[in-house]
This record gives sequence, structure tokens and C-alpha cells, in this order.
Amino acid sequence: MNQKNRNITKSLQAFCLLLTATLCLMLVGCGDKDVQSSQAPGSNDAIIYEDGAVIGEGSTEFTLVVDNTEDERTFTILTDAETVGDALTECNVASGEVGEYGLFIDTVNGTTVSYEEDQSYWAFYVNGEYATVGVSDTPVEAGAEYALKVES
Repeated sequence: MNQKNRNITKSLQAFCLLLTATLCLMLVGCGDKDVQSSQAPGSNDAIIYEDGAVIGEGSTEFTLVVDNTEDERTFTILTDAETVGDALTECNVASGEVGEYGLFIDTVNGTTVSYEEDQSYWAFYVNGEYATVGVSDTPVEAGAEYALKVES
């Protein structure tokens, strides 16, 4: 085999190795088989979880109910995070701005609300009661039910 053919063979081997490694990394990144989700239309990182999805990884389990006024979905969250806010952001369930009083949630499961635009916000409930502190200050409690509901 001449030098040119050896170089082509080495290049093809390197390409195949790179392709195999990339595919393996993609499979590892999609390892949570219980999660049922889809990308939000027009968004690169917003995930919309289907009702009943098991989200995250960790030793503590809690329930999250999301009511965006059009539908209600219930998820099981698995986490090792210390606060509900950290668990929700780590799992890409909720996002918002961190300010003086912690995380102010504006988007949950792909639904964004704006108090400035229509005086609606995500209300936070703990075991059926309106929370007295925000998600950033609420410790994760195994077996608890947390809810985020759009209210005006």
C-alpha cells in the first residue's frame, strides 16, 4: 500500500473513531429512559415534559404539579439538590431571574408568563398551601407535593 492510501486509511479510521465516540456520548446524554419530553417550539433549551414524566436523578423524590391554566401535568422529580428552586432549574423544568429574593420563575415546562404584560405569575404551593417563601428558600422534602400554578 502506498503512502497516499495509508493516509486515507488512517483518516477514515480516525473519522470512524470520532463518529463512534460522538454517538456513544449522545446515547449517554439521553440515558434517563423514564423522561418523556420534547423541545419547546422555537427554543433551543426549553424542555416540555409530558404528564407523568419522571425527571432528574437523585435520591430524593417529590411530586411537582404544573398548572398553566390550559392543562395540568404532574411530574416525579428525583434530585439531590437542597432547595426546590435548585431541583427545578437543574432539571430544566423552570427558569427565571435570580434577584434579591431568590429565583423569580417566569417559565415552567415551556410556558412563560409575564407580570408586566398581563399581571400573571407562577404561584408556588407546598403540600396544597400557598408557600410563605420562594422556591429558592424551600428545602426539598422527600414525598412532598409542590405546585406551580399560573395566577393573576
